[in-house]
Amino acid sequence: MPIAGRGMLLTSMDVDPVHEAEFNRWYDREHIEERVAIDGFTEARRYVADDGKPKYLSLYSTATFEVLDSPAYRTALANQTEWSKTNIARFENMIRGVARITISRGAGRGAALGIIRLRPPGDGADRLRTALREQLDPAPLDGIISMHLLENDPVLSKPLTADAAKADPGAGDWFVLADATDVNAVPAAVARITGNIAFKPLVISSGVYRLLWDLAKSDLSRS
Repeated sequence: MPIAGRGMLLTSMDVDPVHEAEFNRWYDREHIEERVAIDGFTEARRYVADDGKPKYLSLYSTATFEVLDSPAYRTALANQTEWSKTNIARFENMIRGVARITISRGAGRGAALGIIRLRPPGDGADRLRTALREQLDPAPLDGIISMHLLENDPVLSKPLTADAAKADPGAGDWFVLADATDVNAVPAAVARITGNIAFKPLVISSGVYRLLWDLAKSDLSRS
């Protein structure tokens, strides 16, 4: 199965280089494991940009979309550790998407990831989803092993930083993901969307990321 589950939390951010070492230490030694341990979370992956912004990207898979609005997850958000509060307050250019995985084709997860952010038209979501399904086929693309569509929930997709109350026109954006074996395989897959005249007006941004590490729920029992 390409992605374990039907829900995904996507977070992406920059951090001042002055605090970057502590930020990475926090992510690697506390935050990822803490999130994967929540009931209904199945795995998490961390990435760093090869060509894209913000610099850091994380993906958290959940068994169902509903997990991302569950009492267990809301309790975790309301009870952040002091280390978490310190680092979250330092996030810059924060993106947070609470999404349903509506398309997932192929098998496996790659060492590189292509990501495209789209803003769907208000009255054309169904048509856009159908059109994207045809493009999200990894079979004809060397080095691309799976492709996915994430559709943000505009109510739940709010940043955890101080500007969370601001209106965010991108809260309902969609993300296309292309799992690849190498960063050099990503541009051709991304171009199928960004270079397509039908999708090009909807593209907000795109990028290429390298996997730092991943953690599955089953890994926790071994620690």
